Amino acid sequence: MTYKKLTPEEARIILHKGTERPFTGQYNEHFETGIYACRQCGAPLYRSEDKFPSHCGWPSFDDELPGAVRREQDADGRRTEILCANCDGHLGHVFEGEMLTAKNIRHCVNSVSMTFISAEELAAEQGAELQKAYFAGGCFWGVEHLLQQVPGVIAVVSGYMGGHLPNPRYEEVCSKTTGHLETVEVLYDPSKVDFETLAKLFFEIHDPTQTNGQGPDIGPQYASAIFCQDETEKAIAAGLIDQLKAKGYPVVTELLPMSPFWPAEPYHQDYYAKTGKIPYCHRYQKRF
Repeated sequence: MTYKKLTPEEARIILHKGTERPFTGQYNEHFETGIYACRQCGAPLYRSEDKFPSHCGWPSFDDELPGAVRREQDADGRRTEILCANCDGHLGHVFEGEMLTAKNIRHCVNSVSMTFISAEELAAEQGAELQKAYFAGGCFWGVEHLLQQVPGVIAVVSGYMGGHLPNPRYEEVCSKTTGHLETVEVLYDPSKVDFETLAKLFFEIHDPTQTNGQGPDIGPQYASAIFCQDETEKAIAAGLIDQLKAKGYPVVTELLPMSPFWPAEPYHQDYYAKTGKIPYCHRYQKRF
């Protein structure tokens, strides 16, 4: 087994069970999509979907990959240490009963103990060329949650599109003055699912006939739209809208040109997975 040569700081934590200073680790406020692997041996440990903002000063996860993490009682009997099951490298400690997520568990991990591998890097390793699609259909929590379940979808990120203010905050978007729509960015493998399939599902998980709102969420930021990257996507989306109108649905979904996508704040990502709740204004309804 080949191990990475550790720096003195990495060895202090991984081999000698040290702890990095709180709020200093590179992954403390890191919420990109991918996998966190052991820095010493490279074994996958955690999915980004299981990472949550605990505000404790260290990266926190409420689940691990199956068989990836080993537990061991500290010598003082007060805490439970977590180690890489592959190489026994020290990760941190695990805590239960804090009620920070629906799973009620927190893996408190040193950033130094991990290496992040993005979804794009993982796909490249597998020889896949990923594509992205952008859908706005009311509160991004529900759209994100339902599109994440599609086979072939690698990741879905909640964010903002279509406005004039760079990198807007949620409060600014809610002021209805920035022009942004709550939008999701869908990263998918086109060898497993195509844009038309995703667009069809988009029209079936929200009400495309409701103007400037979705369910109880009312406002221009909740409008229904697809941001089309090229004429092919635009033609596919327009064809689906024509099919729905022929069935009697007065669709108001707009087909908009691409504009910058700004990821939303970390607490908006994977909202339903983290809270254990279910979407309140999105559900599947067959229309095609």
